[in-house]
Amino acid sequence: MTTEPVPVEGSSDVRMRGFARRHTLTDALNWLDDQLAPLASQAVGLDVAVGRVLGQDIHSEVAVPGFARSMMDGFAVRAADTQGASAYNRLELTIVGRAGPAEAFSGQVGPGQAVRIATGAPMPEGADAVLPVEQVEADQEHLAAQGEVSPGKHVGQPGEDVAAGTVVFERGRRLRPQDLGVLSSIGVSQVQAVRQPQVRLLVTGNELLPAGSMPSGYRISDANGPMLGGLVARDGGLVHNPGIIADKQELILAALRDDADVVLVSGGSSVGPEDHVPVLLARHGELAIHGVAMRPSSPAGMGRLDNRLVFLLPGNPVSCLCAYDFFAGRAIRVLGGRSADWPYRMIYCPLARKLVSVVGRVDYARVVIRDGRAEPLAISGASILSSTTRSDGFVVVSADSEGHPVGAEVKVYLYD
Repeated sequence: MTTEPVPVEGSSDVRMRGFARRHTLTDALNWLDDQLAPLASQAVGLDVAVGRVLGQDIHSEVAVPGFARSMMDGFAVRAADTQGASAYNRLELTIVGRAGPAEAFSGQVGPGQAVRIATGAPMPEGADAVLPVEQVEADQEHLAAQGEVSPGKHVGQPGEDVAAGTVVFERGRRLRPQDLGVLSSIGVSQVQAVRQPQVRLLVTGNELLPAGSMPSGYRISDANGPMLGGLVARDGGLVHNPGIIADKQELILAALRDDADVVLVSGGSSVGPEDHVPVLLARHGELAIHGVAMRPSSPAGMGRLDNRLVFLLPGNPVSCLCAYDFFAGRAIRVLGGRSADWPYRMIYCPLARKLVSVVGRVDYARVVIRDGRAEPLAISGASILSSTTRSDGFVVVSADSEGHPVGAEVKVYLYD
């Protein structure tokens, strides 16, 4: 099946005529993947770098630690001077100085000598081990060693954490909090990170009230806006949602042209009289995909307007979630340098009851996990958003399958 754009002239107005055909999920994803590549990198300070994706390898110019250091509070000694020491055979050493963090002992430790040392302090010249304070009785000038240590004991060696010249992190790594600590330790104050995609939410519908409003009369509160905002943030995008757009072509077209990398259109994506977006996208840009052989989300669409990707997400909340997961979320993750794969944990478990599907259509079926078995929810309507909050995850039934019998092991993608 091809994925040619809908013609502009004559037949570009698809409203009230139904879908001429529905693209396969494979064709839709193939078109999408051809459009995707990570965005350019930008300099980012460590204070805002957590969760960002590296746009280049990070090499360390220094060794960490850059010097031999004590890993214990105690006394820097020559290991040979402690051999045979025990609680019953105390060996006396002379204390000749001290070393603290960033404060080195200026002399050299000779036979029978020790230097009082703190954790992290540089090892004195001549000493090769640290005798822990717990194994010592000491006054100001002398100590009695009550245990023995081997060469290198309780000493951190130069470069044992990070060796100079090594690649610390590779391009494409998503930075974690502990990664920032390592970067700071090698003197890196900012990194080149893939730019986060700018995502414009375009929520349409004259029946909609602002998110969080109390439903009134025949009007309903916007549920898709908050849901999509959370999904975009999860996938590394920066969300811009100025509010609901009235079902007027000039307002919708202006919003489609907002400065963004991706536009997510919630509602107005199908073939009804108020579904303006497919017509506008076909007329002013490219409507590459409109209608996909899947349930829910069959009215989903994709295309381009100028330099931005546009995703037509159905207004029904479950369809909107499904279309986002399959298409828009994939794009946002890849643009931001992340993996295209779903950010869901997967488990395998048997079905508690039969899961029915239709050959030629991909099904997105919500399930509940009970006693280690996946039970499909009885309610499958695309407008029942609470079905996704009552479910633990979903099962994808491929287009070449009629479903799965009771007891069949299925792959479940967990929402958590």
